[in-house]
Amino acid sequence: MDLSDLLGKDAVIACLKAKSKKQAIQELSGKAAELTGLSEREIFDTLLQRERLGSTGVGHGIAIPHGKLTRLDKLVGVFAKLDKPVDFDSLDDQPVDVVFLLLAPEGAGADHLKALARIARQLRDNTVINGLRSAGDAEAIYELLTHPLASSNAA
Repeated sequence: MDLSDLLGKDAVIACLKAKSKKQAIQELSGKAAELTGLSEREIFDTLLQRERLGSTGVGHGIAIPHGKLTRLDKLVGVFAKLDKPVDFDSLDDQPVDVVFLLLAPEGAGADHLKALARIARQLRDNTVINGLRSAGDAEAIYELLTHPLASSNAA
């Protein structure tokens, strides 16, 4: 599974302004609603419900909020680089500045887990994460996420 299967060029936010975890999730829910045609409120509520089970802040300034929606027909990702890090109740207590939202259909099962693993693997790569943090625009971020080897070789 390639991240370009989950993430469109229009699903990258290069400089998201948010003062809190809740506001970041709300902004991402709005973008996801634009992309999917689903209700922003439904997406937001689903993500908050998942956060109550345990933070999706995975450490090193990275969060991967995710949830399943009944009316969704395919996996959908939204990526955002925050303009300022926010507290995300992360496992390592570090504030988050990189967020990859993943939405999956209710019956996605293994595909949902494979996508989460793929996202986590990509964001754990130091070359990729450093590139994402220094990238100036959405296009550069999209290239790094979907073609990490080509991007790092070109640098």
